[in-house]
Amino acid sequence: MTTTGRRRPTPADPSPEPLPAAQTPNGTYRDLPPDLGPDAVGVLDGLSFMLSDANGDVPPGSIGGLVHEDTRFLSRWQLFVNDTRPLLLGSSVVDPYSAAFFLANADQPDLPANRIGIRRQRFVGEGLYERIEVQSFANDPVPIELRLAVGVDFADLFEIKEKLKDRSGQIARRHAPDGSRLGFAYRNGTFTAGAEVRATPAASRIDGDDLVWELVLGRGESWTVELHVPLRYRKMHVVPTRRDFGEVFQPDGGTDATSRWRAGKPDIHADSDVICDVYHQSVDDLVSMRVEKEIAGQRIVVTAAGLPWFLTLFGRDALVTAYQVLIVGTELARGTLLALAAHQATDLDDFTDREPGKMLHEYRSGELTRLGIKPHQPYYGAADTTQLWLVLLSEYWRWTGDDQLLHDVRDNAYAALRWIDEYGDLDGDGYVEYATRSSQGLGNQCWRDSWNGVQSADGTIPVLPIATCEIQGYTYDAKLRLAELADGPYADPGLARRLRAEAAALAERFDRDFWIEERGGYYALGLDGDKRPIDSITSNMGHLLWSGIVPAERAGAVARQLMSDQLFSGWGVRTLSTGDRGYNPIGYHLGTVWPHDNSLVAHGLARYGFRAEANRIIEAMLEAARHSVNRLPEAFSGYDRSFGRKPVPYPTACNPQAWASAAPLLFLRTMFGLEAGEGRFALDPDVPERLGRIQLSRVQGFGQRWEIEVNGRQGHLRPVP
Repeated sequence: MTTTGRRRPTPADPSPEPLPAAQTPNGTYRDLPPDLGPDAVGVLDGLSFMLSDANGDVPPGSIGGLVHEDTRFLSRWQLFVNDTRPLLLGSSVVDPYSAAFFLANADQPDLPANRIGIRRQRFVGEGLYERIEVQSFANDPVPIELRLAVGVDFADLFEIKEKLKDRSGQIARRHAPDGSRLGFAYRNGTFTAGAEVRATPAASRIDGDDLVWELVLGRGESWTVELHVPLRYRKMHVVPTRRDFGEVFQPDGGTDATSRWRAGKPDIHADSDVICDVYHQSVDDLVSMRVEKEIAGQRIVVTAAGLPWFLTLFGRDALVTAYQVLIVGTELARGTLLALAAHQATDLDDFTDREPGKMLHEYRSGELTRLGIKPHQPYYGAADTTQLWLVLLSEYWRWTGDDQLLHDVRDNAYAALRWIDEYGDLDGDGYVEYATRSSQGLGNQCWRDSWNGVQSADGTIPVLPIATCEIQGYTYDAKLRLAELADGPYADPGLARRLRAEAAALAERFDRDFWIEERGGYYALGLDGDKRPIDSITSNMGHLLWSGIVPAERAGAVARQLMSDQLFSGWGVRTLSTGDRGYNPIGYHLGTVWPHDNSLVAHGLARYGFRAEANRIIEAMLEAARHSVNRLPEAFSGYDRSFGRKPVPYPTACNPQAWASAAPLLFLRTMFGLEAGEGRFALDPDVPERLGRIQLSRVQGFGQRWEIEVNGRQGHLRPVP
């Protein structure tokens, strides 16, 4: 097998202190220009999103616009009143897929400010729907020219963050002479895309690519236009999800997809408002990122990773999210398992880092990928998704007893095991390492996948191939779980014995090679290409507790490290200790606090009996969510809690992001001490006193519904009709 040899992961265009926001194909991250302002508004549904400034506008040349399946269909969307931008009164997201903007006219020679009120209401499905209402409060009738400036570029997602090539000559325009429609079409080889802007009522005229309405409104008179933006993509017409404005923007609307999905989830009742509010926000955010797919004739559901740059299937994110949300349903786990199994690699390919049995890292469908310029259809540069797939397979079975699905994916499970042993271990030392073979591959192929996310205590970047500690923990857990399946539905006792022996040997070897006695005792972040410990102190140790690879006698030291002032900020566990040279509270993996990371850390602490420590993390995270409209973002800065009254935002965090939105659901399970197996649930609650009683009704498990009620260390669990 070909590897790249010993070298260091490097960015494509090094910068002294990168503040990452979006990942470029070779694993670097670059800051995005703040061209939409700090109050930018994003709405999303499935694989579609619209990102605008607080006015609801998308200026030309910005990173905003309407994007579907990695292609931008609207690159400009600006509203003008008499050739002047309106004043912002206020704007906000209503639901993850909808937003409202309230504006007024700016001061003009013949029209004083605040005489014209404007409301924009917007939602996305697989396309855009917008209503603009204009009302006059002037004493006399006033002429108004309302202009909607429209632009398209059909840019690939990877190009949106860069300076785009000029495509104006390649875009055909077919605008309706009566002002009712703008039409755009694009072709590059086999890649085609198109968009329309349909206006009701029709515009008074079309000026270039702008729709212009000429109005005269008397005092108190109002006027409304509705705009539909269906998309044409890969020879398929994509129309907006059918929703009614009353459902979306009225308080009691309840027939939309979010309401229906929430209606099928467990009901929550709690003494603590924060528990209920964060729970409902998590559910709403997760449904907004749900994507339905058809696999072998079955309709399944998976989650996209996050807004704005990761609205696609990421293997690691989807697997962790599905694990986190088991307490509210098993359908996401089932869909994720089947979707990744359908794309499991069967051959070797350097450009995509593909190897037989490996599960994908990232799937893209934009122009650059479809034309073979980018390696993301799909790209396999992750050394942990294959093990996490086995972990989720086992956990799904423990919650459902679904032997049929296990038999359906048996070949996939065995192929995943072969990948771990034959391709994951690059040099035969018993550890799973990573090193890209692709010219556009990721340098780091663990969850800390920024180019400098893995570094030593002195700040040096280790040479490849790298074996990070948590990947070994996942491998240990995956082998023990597959042994359980081999003893059970797979009826393969010989394999079960072999896997348990291999797991035991891995645990012994791991403790010997990764444990460092200095600085109070801790596990190294990894081993570099020269088998030297990568000696930084990181949150990854909490993943080791989650996987169970830590010997009982080491667990106390690991817990102390995780809860030390160097790692625990007061809002959560940092990704990197303040005692390491590379620490940066606003460095992407260098000291920020990640909710999904903390959910696994807390779950691992609870697994080893450190319930107070787990609860300390959970309470801090819930309070952090309270400061961001009950939503946990991808990450927030790692400044100490004494630095301010609320967490300092990470400048370019995805929000929402699936595994951050799912973190509170795993927090609930951790406090409940809820485990599944052998056709039954086990409950061992430990809920902080100030959170009081929590009741969750209609929890799915073993083909029926359950009610769980906990208060402190007391709880009961009973089946319900």
